[in-house]
Amino acid sequence: MMMGGRPGGPGGGQGGRNVFAQRRGGPMGHGGFMGLSAPVERSKDFGATLRQLLRRLRPEWAMIAIVAVLGSASVAFTVVGPKIVGIAMNVIFDGVIGKQLPSGVSKDQVVALLRARGQSSLADVVAGSGAVPGVGIDFARLEPVLAIAVGVYVLGSVLAWVQGYLMAGVAQRTVYGLRREVEDKLARLPLRYFDSHAHGDLLSRVTNDVDNIATTLQQGLTQLMTSILTVVGTLAMMLWISPLLAVISILTIPLSFFVTIVIAGRSQKQFVAQWAETGTLNGHVEQMHSGHALVQVFGRRQSALEQFSTLNARLYDAAFRAQFFSGIIQPAMFFLSNLNYVGVAVIGGWRVASGAITLGDVQAFIQYSRQFTQPLTQIAAQMNLLQSGLASAERVFEFLAAEDLTPERDPNATLPDVRGHVQLDRVSFRYAPDKPLIEDFSLDVRSGETVAIVGPTGAGKTTIVNLLMRFYEIDGGAIRLDGVDTRDVPREEVRRAFGMVLQDSWLFVGTIRDNIAYGKDGATMDEIVAAATAAHVDPFVRTLPDGYDTVLEEDASNISSGQRQLITIARAFLADRPILILDEATSNVDTRTEVLIQEAMGRLRHGRTSFVIAHRLSTIRNADEIVVMESGRIVEQGTHEDLLARRGFYHDLYASQFAEEVGTEAEAVTAS
Repeated sequence: MMMGGRPGGPGGGQGGRNVFAQRRGGPMGHGGFMGLSAPVERSKDFGATLRQLLRRLRPEWAMIAIVAVLGSASVAFTVVGPKIVGIAMNVIFDGVIGKQLPSGVSKDQVVALLRARGQSSLADVVAGSGAVPGVGIDFARLEPVLAIAVGVYVLGSVLAWVQGYLMAGVAQRTVYGLRREVEDKLARLPLRYFDSHAHGDLLSRVTNDVDNIATTLQQGLTQLMTSILTVVGTLAMMLWISPLLAVISILTIPLSFFVTIVIAGRSQKQFVAQWAETGTLNGHVEQMHSGHALVQVFGRRQSALEQFSTLNARLYDAAFRAQFFSGIIQPAMFFLSNLNYVGVAVIGGWRVASGAITLGDVQAFIQYSRQFTQPLTQIAAQMNLLQSGLASAERVFEFLAAEDLTPERDPNATLPDVRGHVQLDRVSFRYAPDKPLIEDFSLDVRSGETVAIVGPTGAGKTTIVNLLMRFYEIDGGAIRLDGVDTRDVPREEVRRAFGMVLQDSWLFVGTIRDNIAYGKDGATMDEIVAAATAAHVDPFVRTLPDGYDTVLEEDASNISSGQRQLITIARAFLADRPILILDEATSNVDTRTEVLIQEAMGRLRHGRTSFVIAHRLSTIRNADEIVVMESGRIVEQGTHEDLLARRGFYHDLYASQFAEEVGTEAEAVTAS
């Protein structure tokens, strides 16, 4: 695809841009640098986004219900575990106490004897226990209790594993469908969307944000549900064992939330600053890397290093503060947890000494108090993760809600065999509603003709090509192929009639053979070699160690720019389309390679209707017709000789490039 250069629009004054090239690289957008991305902001509309995400989970509700049941069972087993261990502790404690008591008497007699001796506290302990005087640990009772405890913990862990496994399937199936929708959406978006959205932001939405949704669904929702159930279950067990001790633990909840909110609020500001500074630093590094040669040429290396040092120091300060504030949350929570532990241990010990509670229950309660604070911290963390995931979901949903291409008039219509007769009948078009660009543009190109379109930057040359390909829809008039209005057939049908060679040669990571074969599905090796030979690709490919199996690196940096351009021409040869578009195809190559490319393009144009966009006017002298554009209008039209003889706009353009020879050529044309 190409993006047109136009005044007042995205990329205005820059001429055509290649969408494929833009997707490979470009200015750093919201997606960050080199695959790094800052955490997304919080969702603008939490409730609406959550409801939309839940609607997408509707096909998985049955599985989610199973996951919820498994999670509840897992939490139930985990919560009841400490109570069972407490029972085992009581059996051991009773055996230890009973072994120290005289045999042959009842427990009531021992308690009365102790009270008579003034040992009331010890009497309370013995009275509150299940000790039998003279009897030690009851292993027959202890063994099944321990076996049940082990079974409960194992079963709880297994159910938690199954829960995680099933939830992973739920998350990945949901995101699988979401990725498919995103990919389909990319094919339905008009070129205008890519013009108006940063490359990095688009990549971030379709990759990082979708991955973040998967993480939130798989980890966040499961952990959040488990944590809430754990808090409820643990609190219920604590209240059952001892309401007094439960109150002590509950008092730590508001303190925990207060500490978390205060510290997290400050750390959030610092994280925002950290990622802002990270983006600034990464942008500087990217610019200095891409413009490394110019930095060296203009002697700005030291200045670049100083700027890097300044930005790096600012990032250090912001990152240090962010990590410091976020890092003290856990020690603060540990401190509150330890305070809770001390309170439970002291009050619990006193209650055991008074016979109001058993030692096993205190031991179980201490475990519950530990379990109680941990999920509270997890809930706070998962809420942040949920907020982040919903913010990502919101960005993806915004992308999916973007306006699609206008519907086709007849999706099943087909073009007959295209001969190449192209008509533009009073075409009007504007990128912005209040800024006209193309007005009342008419052009009739007969089959097999070569039409060159020239003019200053921003004149609308590439815009005409974009309209021919239906990358943009015209506002008025009509464009016809062999008499058929292009709006009456699907866009794909229209584009199958065109082959393109662009200024920016787009090649993907793969073999040279695969890059050439991209022009035709199911191309044979003989066809690939024939196209490569016609485009002067075959000779240099034969010199490579792996020949046509040579793998092109990213940006095809292991071959020259001229060789890259020749491969794109070979691809167009192989496509064998009736209409050809050449957009500045020789602007980035040396003179010798330009000669080869011109020869290849001459053969490629033979028998085809061709549109040639060129700034080098020497490359279009032999065109059947030259169209000179300025501000979206045709100001001159004719052959090279005719336009020179008129001494008008084209003459001035040509003179600016060939000042020495234009006078002689014009005189020769006039004389003839």
